[in-house]
Amino acid sequence: MYYICETDKPSKIAEFFSIVKLDNNHIILPIAKTNIDEKTSYKLAIKTKTILDKTNSKKIVLSKKIKEQTTYVNYLYSYNYEIVDGKWLFQVLIFDILEYVIKKLKIKKDDIKLGILVNDISDLAIYAIVELVKKYKNVKIVTNHINSFKNIEEKISEKYGILISVGNNKRKVLSKTNIILNLDFPTELINRFKINSESTIINFKGNVKIKDKRFNGLNINDYEIDWEEQVNSDKFYTKDLYEAIQYKNQPIEETLRKIKRDNIKIKKLMAQNTTI
Repeated sequence: MYYICETDKPSKIAEFFSIVKLDNNHIILPIAKTNIDEKTSYKLAIKTKTILDKTNSKKIVLSKKIKEQTTYVNYLYSYNYEIVDGKWLFQVLIFDILEYVIKKLKIKKDDIKLGILVNDISDLAIYAIVELVKKYKNVKIVTNHINSFKNIEEKISEKYGILISVGNNKRKVLSKTNIILNLDFPTELINRFKINSESTIINFKGNVKIKDKRFNGLNINDYEIDWEEQVNSDKFYTKDLYEAIQYKNQPIEETLRKIKRDNIKIKKLMAQNTTI
């Protein structure tokens, strides 16, 4: 795994010739400007690829500033590198995120009307749904794959005696929910639904925009964490550094135990026009 970041004070020569330096597992780019042009982005991407190909490394972590270099980052994606973005960890932290929102907004547990938007039936999604319906009384599952969720619905009913609502009526299903956990609906799909104008929406895949001008709630697309044992530079997002060292293929229960041992806390949530 390699970390890609910018040098603090690149020389004019380094900038002109796009000189990329390697310091242990850090690839350092000569970037001083807010945005670099496409020609420079390509040069730096090719030189980055040359280094990574020699080491046979496919997993990389980008600094905050490097993430802003959209053209350069897109080149890296085109080379099929695994760029750590914190989105997997975001979903793993779903219970902590929800508790953080409830506490910050001072919502009583009995007043919570929860909507879960999900199409991808992953192990993590199923685990989250089961745990959430066990804890909260009013939960609605919204999906385009209703038949696929029937088995899950039946198992929850048989094992826990809990009935859950699964549907996709675009006018009704989200009209009364006050917290929406959007696991994987893109902007185009979520905007087809009538949403309670005061809802808090948490988009675990990020970058979702609510187009309804009447919407006056919170639309959360990003987050940051506190990690006491952070060992890398402040140039990087802590969420990326922590996700980078996780084993994604282990059981979710083990990952949650590790998060608890590491005392990971939610630092902030970033909504469209504010931070909480």
